[in-house]
Amino acid sequence: MKIPFRGDDRTKVKTPEDRMTLVEHLAELRTRIIRSALAIVMGIIVLQVFYSQLLEFLRKPYTDLCERKPDLCDGNLQFLSPLEGFSTRLAITSYGGIILALPVIMWQLWRFIVPALHAKEKKYAVPFVLSSVALFILGGVVAYWTLGPALDFLISWAGDDIEANFQVSKYISLVGLMVAAFGIAFEFPVLLVFLQLVGVLTPQTLLKQWRYAIVIIFVVAAVITPSGDPYSMMALAGPMTLFYLISIAIGRFAQKRKLAREAAAE
Repeated sequence: MKIPFRGDDRTKVKTPEDRMTLVEHLAELRTRIIRSALAIVMGIIVLQVFYSQLLEFLRKPYTDLCERKPDLCDGNLQFLSPLEGFSTRLAITSYGGIILALPVIMWQLWRFIVPALHAKEKKYAVPFVLSSVALFILGGVVAYWTLGPALDFLISWAGDDIEANFQVSKYISLVGLMVAAFGIAFEFPVLLVFLQLVGVLTPQTLLKQWRYAIVIIFVVAAVITPSGDPYSMMALAGPMTLFYLISIAIGRFAQKRKLAREAAAE
């Protein structure tokens, strides 16, 4: 049985009408996953060398807060089990390894998708990879920037005369989840622009539904923000709203260019 699906480097799929067997499709998926995993492993190995500097960098929002407000915390992190130090090191380098491997991961994702697209859509490969990586990193930077105010808010809710003394694994987990949530959310405009370029959505539809979209954005931001504080939620919802409007503008620009090309061809 043949099904319409994506191709690989070994099986040349020239058009979306070409076919692959299910086994070939699964083999292609396995290849892309293995390549991405190898890139992550290499990133983890590299970051083992810089673990101390990386840990200090991740602690900085917390230590800066404790220096400003010594009555809230002392800036120390502790571990409660013999294996927690090792698991923390592995978690930090794994998060970092994924970030270092992002260009490879996004490229493998695109190469998995691209055989199912028309030739005119394949030219977006490099912009897709570069914009995806750049936006994920931007999301991570915003998450890191909001971490200090978020910790201040969360610690203050514990009440007076209570000093924070965080467990290192829980703190690193919070930082990792914050970066992941912001990074993935910041991929939102890439998805919208891509859907417009392939004709699934139109800028007119997005513009017509902007009120509902903004409400959904704020609800999603409130749900996926790991810390649950208002600072982080606004820092996530604000850029996502801006990205929504920018995506409409990019889609409208691409639509005008397409219409102009069609008119010239006639």
